[in-house]
Parts: sequence; structure tokens; C-alpha cells
Amino acid sequence: MIHELRIYHCLPNRLPALLKRFDTVTLKLWERFGIRQAGFWTTLVGPSNHALYYLLEWESLAEREEKWNRFAVDPEWVAARSASEADGPILQRVENMFLQPTSFSSVK
Repeated sequence: MIHELRIYHCLPNRLPALLKRFDTVTLKLWERFGIRQAGFWTTLVGPSNHALYYLLEWESLAEREEKWNRFAVDPEWVAARSASEADGPILQRVENMFLQPTSFSSVK
């Protein structure tokens, strides 16, 4: 099992729009594609309150590539993303990294 950590750095005042998009559209589409989330977080105390952190679970990088690529071009997702940005862009930048557990990790 590998985990993908994705960090979405939002433009000022745009985090609520991103959270709404995940809550009302993105997660439902992920279910259809078999994309499994392990959790979502925003910053309670820290350097920036304009970011969303989340983890995705994958059996392999091949699974990630196949499912994520199909999701990324799905017409329903493309339309929803465009509609959510009708008032302007949401994201300033995106970071992602693939994590593998250590031998002593409670999450494998």
C-alpha cells in the first residue's frame, strides 16, 4: 500500500470553494472510479490557513495512474471543475508526493 499526499494551496479566500467542490462533487466521482481517500485536513494552527491536505490510498503506482488518469478527463469532472471556478481560479499551486510506510509504521 502506498499513500499519495496532496496539498492544495488555494488563492486567498478560495478554500471554501475548494471544500465545497470536494464535498458536493469530487468525492462522489472518486467513488465511481474507485479512488480511496484516507483523510482530509485543513490547518488549525500553522503558517497558512489557505491549504487543504489529503491522503489517497493506492495498491500501486500503476493503480494510481490508471484511475487518476480516467478521473482527470471525465467530462462530469471537467465540467464541475470549470463551474466551481466561474468566480475565478481556486488553486495557486498543488504539491503531491508518494509515501511508503516504514517498517515500524502503524499504517501499512
